Amino acid sequence: MIIKNRDELSTSRLRKQALDILESAINRVLPPNIMKSALRYDATGRMLTVNGDTYSLSRGRLFVIGGGKASGLMAETLESIIHPENISAGVINSKSHDYKTSKIKIVPAGHPIPDQRGISGVKEMLALRERYSINENDLILCLISGGGSALMPYPVEEIDLADKQKITELLLSSGAEIDEINALRKHLSEIKGGRLGRFYSPATVVSLLLSDVIGNNMSVIASGPTFPDPSTFSDALSVLGKYSLLEAAPERVTDYLRKGCQGNAEETPKTLDNCHNYIIGDNKLALETMAKKAEEAGFTPFIVTAEQKGETTAVAISRANELLSTKYAAYDAILIGGETTPKLPANAGKGGRNQHYAAVSMLAMKQYPGKWVMASMGTDGSDFLPDVAGAMVDNHSLDSAKARGIDIKAYLDRYDSNTLLARIGSSLIVTGDTGTNVGDVIIYLLKPS
Repeated sequence: MIIKNRDELSTSRLRKQALDILESAINRVLPPNIMKSALRYDATGRMLTVNGDTYSLSRGRLFVIGGGKASGLMAETLESIIHPENISAGVINSKSHDYKTSKIKIVPAGHPIPDQRGISGVKEMLALRERYSINENDLILCLISGGGSALMPYPVEEIDLADKQKITELLLSSGAEIDEINALRKHLSEIKGGRLGRFYSPATVVSLLLSDVIGNNMSVIASGPTFPDPSTFSDALSVLGKYSLLEAAPERVTDYLRKGCQGNAEETPKTLDNCHNYIIGDNKLALETMAKKAEEAGFTPFIVTAEQKGETTAVAISRANELLSTKYAAYDAILIGGETTPKLPANAGKGGRNQHYAAVSMLAMKQYPGKWVMASMGTDGSDFLPDVAGAMVDNHSLDSAKARGIDIKAYLDRYDSNTLLARIGSSLIVTGDTGTNVGDVIIYLLKPS
């Protein structure tokens, strides 16, 4: 059972059905289910096949590196497909080391704020090249998922970890889109923006990607460590200007970016002939699974998009207005994927984008003529807070809040959704670390009167 507090949340049949549909999505995008269909290894001929493309290891060795929220389970699954005796060495950065691997070392690291453990793990990955004299006959298998940007920190020499942590905190609360945030990350890193892939050249680098990025832009997933980077130092610096962060950003960060703009720091690579990248799982796959499960339960589902983005409050209100209109009148299971971006006030409380989305929806859906339930959750099991995956609300949640004398709007204004939903009860979704990460999934189940 993925959702650990199902009994608490299952206060109605409609809620139980929503939980079943959500769990089907997580199950489908777990690394064991995805990797076993995407990856084949012929130990006799020493041939690795990824999504139909074959790579020969007849003259070389196999090494494993990578990072992300799903990378630990990806590494564990990999050793069940390619037995450990066929792997020379490996190092992976993950949120947890609670995975069973015998050849691939799992290094726990910080997320969403990078830490020294992450830097140490990256150093171990890079040390493999010299230690094993990695050459053009060898293959580096890179396991990448969302969260890799924070979990694989390795700042350029001109800035330190404290600078990286500060700029990360500023960006995460600014309302910047993930591609904008990662443009900065790439230009402050020795390994992001394709630099990791180039580091191992002339060895072949094959990356397996679990995408949590809207549109599956491979240069953005985990800041594209093995993918050519189309962004520039100028793009990175302009993000700070766009979100009024030039004054608040650490001076060494802005100085280094300006140095790059002037051509005095090396740009990220724009081509990478030795790197091959494959998306093996994404948000769309999760939504398609949800639609199938909804049909089996007797609903008529509609996938609105796998690319929802925008400011969290505005998007939640807009979606509710669509449901209150006749736009989706022919459907009673509305499915959405993507990631919204909250713009936090200075006095922000506890919560995450999924909890806030659900809390806003509770008010925005109050005029719906019938029964409804909606839930929004991160497929990784962490909605900014590590112990909450997201939230579920329904037409009874507002009544419960009013009965307790709760001023919902006051909580929403200060983005204190976690405290609000905890007070209402039967709202917060708890899964723990799921072992995967393909962004957020949202479901509305509707029973018009």
